[in-house]
Amino acid sequence: MDRPDFRPPGRLSLAYDILRLPRVARPLRLALCLVAGLLLMPYGLTVLYSVVNPVSTVMLWRSLTGQRVEQQFVPLARMSPALPLAVLVAEDGRFCSHHGVDFTELNNAIEDAEGLDDLRGGSTITQQLAKNLFLWPGRSYVRKALEFPLALWIDLVLPKRRILELYLNIAEWGPDGEFGAEAGARRAFGRSAEGLGRYQAALLAGMLPNPVIRDAKKPGPGLRRLAGLYEASAARSPETAICVKPAR
Repeated sequence: MDRPDFRPPGRLSLAYDILRLPRVARPLRLALCLVAGLLLMPYGLTVLYSVVNPVSTVMLWRSLTGQRVEQQFVPLARMSPALPLAVLVAEDGRFCSHHGVDFTELNNAIEDAEGLDDLRGGSTITQQLAKNLFLWPGRSYVRKALEFPLALWIDLVLPKRRILELYLNIAEWGPDGEFGAEAGARRAFGRSAEGLGRYQAALLAGMLPNPVIRDAKKPGPGLRRLAGLYEASAARSPETAICVKPAR
């Protein structure tokens, strides 16, 4: 058995190093390939998701750990037009004009925050889609570093309408594993996403930052106030959703 401190003298030392190198390099190469594959996989899956309906990492984790997951994928055409408009007004007013990352809003959010834990706003719907599909919840610099290029890539390869459709179908919309607009609407109002009114859509939009605390089924004063603001903003700014309207 080789001793850790053993080293042949003279020229034999170089040969000894060369002979031992593959033992270390092979597992290192395998580890690097594995990491590279995991980092690149979302970019390939994004292209696939232009035609295939995905499952988010949060939904997958809940399923693997035996927790409830309630979701029914519904095309954007079968949702009330009030819902995407309310969500855009609430979450990402410049969705139709940015390219995945809204650097203006991000800069404003950074200036207003004392640190990463205080950072609010600035994340676009495309960034939230990248996080929900491929990454993990919580706040960390590592996740943000992975999220930014993914959001830019998603915006590059997917149409805006598909991006919003995916987001509305995988967003968490209830305290007990309800994902997507259909599950959220049925839980809160006992009706499909297609039958939502403007105020109901605004209530659902107000839930999105924290669907465990904010409940459209039993809205508190804060959520009702937000919903009223979102409903009024949506009525004043229908052009906010111009890029997700169906082609004629």
